[in-house]
Amino acid sequence: MMQQKRNIQIIEWEDLDKRKFYSLGVFMTMTTRAVVYPFTLIRTRLQVQKGKSLYNGTFDAFFKILKAEGARGLYRGFMVNTFTLISGQAYITTYELVRKYVSCYSSNNTVKSLVAGGAASLVAQSITVPIDVVSQQLMVQGHGCQLTRFKLKPKMVMATSKQKLTFGQTRDIVVQIFHVDGFRGFYRGYVASLLTYIPNSAVWWPFYHFYGEQLSRLAPADCPHLLLQAVAGPMAAATASTLTNPMDVIRARVQVEGRSSIIETFRQLLAEEGVWGLTKGLSARIISSTPTSVMIVIGYETLKRLSLRPELVDSRHW
Repeated sequence: MMQQKRNIQIIEWEDLDKRKFYSLGVFMTMTTRAVVYPFTLIRTRLQVQKGKSLYNGTFDAFFKILKAEGARGLYRGFMVNTFTLISGQAYITTYELVRKYVSCYSSNNTVKSLVAGGAASLVAQSITVPIDVVSQQLMVQGHGCQLTRFKLKPKMVMATSKQKLTFGQTRDIVVQIFHVDGFRGFYRGYVASLLTYIPNSAVWWPFYHFYGEQLSRLAPADCPHLLLQAVAGPMAAATASTLTNPMDVIRARVQVEGRSSIIETFRQLLAEEGVWGLTKGLSARIISSTPTSVMIVIGYETLKRLSLRPELVDSRHW
């Protein structure tokens, strides 16, 4: 019986100390977002620019933004984006609860992960979209200001106080969005977001398990399991990002340019830039998803181990 318990590797919801889990979860999520944010900003600018009017690619954008706007330019909208910590906690809570529910009907780990991942994205995007709409408008200010229909007031651009600059810009953008589009403007691109992130999350988990199994077969017997997880995660992220990037480009354009039709946006993108237009921002998206995936696979599982209820510590083995 003890041997059977020591072979359990997946920590389920009921095994966790919830206070530790949420406290450590906020720190982990914040750290991850801070690391990948510059490439999230670059991805957004690449996706909404016409052709190569501003940037020729991910690294060209990185150096041009750094030169024209400084390091702070790579973090435009970051303070607003940190509110997505709420949706991050909602995501992991929904994921664990739905996974627990599905386990009553299926013992297949891939099925549980696929259903739970999709449901978690649905809940998270309902919270995230208004934050994304505002933060993306801030992302394309400065060197990329011609990419959006909302412009910051000159005094906002020239402001020197960091606090006034951050929250003054945010307030200015929020007022403009509400004035032009009303409350619905904050949920512009909601359907496109669901069509992007629900499949992305649902696809990521099955591919993660698939790559993990293949790597286990190819790797030496003494290869650390954690190392295999660290490789399988980014591979799954690259696959999911490639499959869902076309819809992500459309989502960004709908939200930043104020479009209302996903189909018309898709048609115009194909007419103006061809099929390659659907790949815009893909490399930046893969680069930003790699550390995120490593954090999900290693950091999240480590987080769960640290949050394990004291009486269960000796019964789990990795």
